[in-house]
Amino acid sequence: MSTSSPVPSSIPPRHNDDGEDNRNDKNDHINNRNRSPIFEGTSSNDDPPRTLIISLAGCDPNASLGIRLANHDNGLTNEMFLPGYASVGRILPDDDDDDDVDVDAAHGGTTATTASTSTTSTSLARRCGARVGDIIVAVNGLGYRRFPPDYDDATKLVDVTLGRDPIAPDDDDDHDDEGGGGGEDDGGRSTEESHAKDVGGDRGVRDEIDGREVDWARVISSARPGESYDKLLLGIRNIKTAYSTSSSSSSGPLVLSLERYEWDSRVHSWSRFLSARGGNVPHAMSAIQRHERWRAEFFPIDLTSPSLQRLFRSGAVGVIDRRVVGAGDEGGNNDRHDDHDHDHDDEEEEDGVKAPVVYIDFRTLQKLGADQSDTLSDDVVRAFVVYTETLLSKSPDPRSPKSSQFVDLTGVSIRGGGFRPGTIRKLYETFEPNYPETLERMVIYPVPKLLVKAVNAMLSFINEHTREKFVITDDLDVVCKELGWNINEIEECGGVNGYMNRHMHRGSSFVFD
Repeated sequence: MSTSSPVPSSIPPRHNDDGEDNRNDKNDHINNRNRSPIFEGTSSNDDPPRTLIISLAGCDPNASLGIRLANHDNGLTNEMFLPGYASVGRILPDDDDDDDVDVDAAHGGTTATTASTSTTSTSLARRCGARVGDIIVAVNGLGYRRFPPDYDDATKLVDVTLGRDPIAPDDDDDHDDEGGGGGEDDGGRSTEESHAKDVGGDRGVRDEIDGREVDWARVISSARPGESYDKLLLGIRNIKTAYSTSSSSSSGPLVLSLERYEWDSRVHSWSRFLSARGGNVPHAMSAIQRHERWRAEFFPIDLTSPSLQRLFRSGAVGVIDRRVVGAGDEGGNNDRHDDHDHDHDDEEEEDGVKAPVVYIDFRTLQKLGADQSDTLSDDVVRAFVVYTETLLSKSPDPRSPKSSQFVDLTGVSIRGGGFRPGTIRKLYETFEPNYPETLERMVIYPVPKLLVKAVNAMLSFINEHTREKFVITDDLDVVCKELGWNINEIEECGGVNGYMNRHMHRGSSFVFD
């Protein structure tokens, strides 16, 4: 298991050239604590899941769970690493009294029979801290799994249910979690203890409750796609119905056990790798294995290397994240188990907010000599990886994390040979095999219409699928449309450079004197 080092959890204010702070982060006081000179990545397939529960204990038996489920029992190869047959497809707004068990159409399946006849707007999912992508693995202590758990000791898992004590791993464990985001106390309960308590007392993962066997690790399978998902829905419905009819029901109130996996675990990344390889399972498996070897070799990144420090100080690479103030945390939120600092609501995405952007100032890179130094161009790749990993880890949906890239060619003479694509080639050679299907847009601006073909020719090494995501333009309206920026604000700022000065977050939290 990888050990992560905590770093700042919000973006420090950008320092303009005149030395004045651009304070678009109200929480800049926390940027000077827990900084780490080592960046270990924000996700790993070696990381065990975190756990949480959604419980109707103490609530109206007919209360809405506040979620719609995504069906993962469609007989598709992109489901093979999912430990359960359903995940949280959407967190409903607090005032939404829609049925709480449904299928997220964007992730496959057909509308399912609902498990609730809710007439209340109570959103238990939000109160418990559920997120999109959390996977249901058990109902009232009984497993509904596709395959057995692949971790050795359930007592070591972090319970991140809001309002509950977080896990405090054994003192001799070098795990570096800062509380897991589950509550205010420093103490904690193991996952095994937590789930046993919620389904009926101090019991193990496999035991008996009121004469019935409870097996949290139980695996179910069916002959036809959809049957296991239907069994899960039926189990939920039966428990809710029994408890609403009689509070003395032996099953007790509904308790859903969920597991949360990071964005680059196989649970979530397999679908991306499979899509990038056109559905070819052997090719996708080889690709994901190469990627995991790459992660083991590429990380950790020593942020204190002199050339990387020079790059961070220059501001040639930065982040623009318009989702929420501070969400772009270019400090890296390298503590992978923080559950509060990037609490995105999926409604933000539905409102048309675009993916965050990693920015590259090509003119500044030229001044630094990036096109003449392999070391500096390698550091540009490292900086891009740090920023991109951070942004993808904060995606509202770990099943489909996205970021964009913006190459600013302002002041670069394309005709005069000022644009050399060597740095972009290195970025491509790293990102294409290791971050498939995470690029929303690559925008290169400004490029006069007469030179678009020439720039395209320089980028001929990029595959056709990725090229479809490239936008090469001199039209600011196009830039704003593709990246979700406000053209009126850009004009108010006096142009793109002023807009960057207002919103771009440089790597100041990575600067070590």
